[in-house]
Amino acid sequence: MYQANKDRYQKMKYRRCGNSGLLLPEVSLGLWHNFGEIGDYKTMKEMVFKAFDLGITYFDLANNYGPEAGRAEINFGRILKEEMMPYRDEMIISTKAGYYMWEGPYGDLGSRKYLMASIDQSLKRLGLPYVDIFYHHRMDPNTPLEETMLALRDIVLQGKALYVGLSNYNGETLEKATEILKDLHVPFVVNQNRYNIMDRTIEKNGLLASSKKVGKGIVAFSPLNQGLLTDRYLEGIPLDSRMRRDPRFLNDKNLTPEMLDKIIRLNEIATRRGEKLASMALAWVLQEESVTSVIIGASNPKQIEIDCDAIHAKPFTEEELQEINQIIAE
Repeated sequence: MYQANKDRYQKMKYRRCGNSGLLLPEVSLGLWHNFGEIGDYKTMKEMVFKAFDLGITYFDLANNYGPEAGRAEINFGRILKEEMMPYRDEMIISTKAGYYMWEGPYGDLGSRKYLMASIDQSLKRLGLPYVDIFYHHRMDPNTPLEETMLALRDIVLQGKALYVGLSNYNGETLEKATEILKDLHVPFVVNQNRYNIMDRTIEKNGLLASSKKVGKGIVAFSPLNQGLLTDRYLEGIPLDSRMRRDPRFLNDKNLTPEMLDKIIRLNEIATRRGEKLASMALAWVLQEESVTSVIIGASNPKQIEIDCDAIHAKPFTEEELQEINQIIAE
């Protein structure tokens, strides 16, 4: 049976999630990749143990994480049952529904039917009576926003989630959802959105400003741009990389000569700072005060250690920020 590092809470920094009472670690572990059928179960356990030993208390899943869809929840649920259930109350475990999960008209988007069925399926796969955060995974232009928000309320009232979150929403829809959830007295605390040095969409679509306005935390996923903002691809594409093993979302078409040039130049800044590129990239996201946590992915425990160095990164100088912006603008 796993025994956690006694000093784990001295190894991590925690931030308040918006104006709620919930604290999240600055670095969290996402189980999108490497926790499905193609992953090695022993390595999965080692990564979860390493994360928790480093003070990472937040583990982020979704109904369709795999491959195959649902497999990440099954594997994480097995790790919990076999090794970590004594630490359950020290963990924040989240899951989501909103993307395609099963065939037919009720396995996608934001209907009440889909969300209520999905949370039950997720809890069964995880082997848990509740999750800490349940997210609606993306906006649904065809379902009334009130219907989706009422489903989130009822999931909380049924004791299946402690908090709710929204993911991949823009600023305008976030503000509308916030008003509905406020009237329904739902503990809505967090937005989860893609944010990194190279992708600043939330600065442009109003989400960043709206999150500040309504007092909700931001959890940033893909803070390393699916691994491109690391030193992993500086000298080509390794055979054991995700770009080779699972090219569904990241493949060699993403690593254009222009992209590689940007990565090399960003790595030069990181080297001058005495940091790994991954640590610097995470620190760049965490400098935004509205960001509560960054969700990292990993294929081995060592990567988690490197990423956690970001919490000790020194502040950026104005010259460094300008240089980074110039590289990205080009």
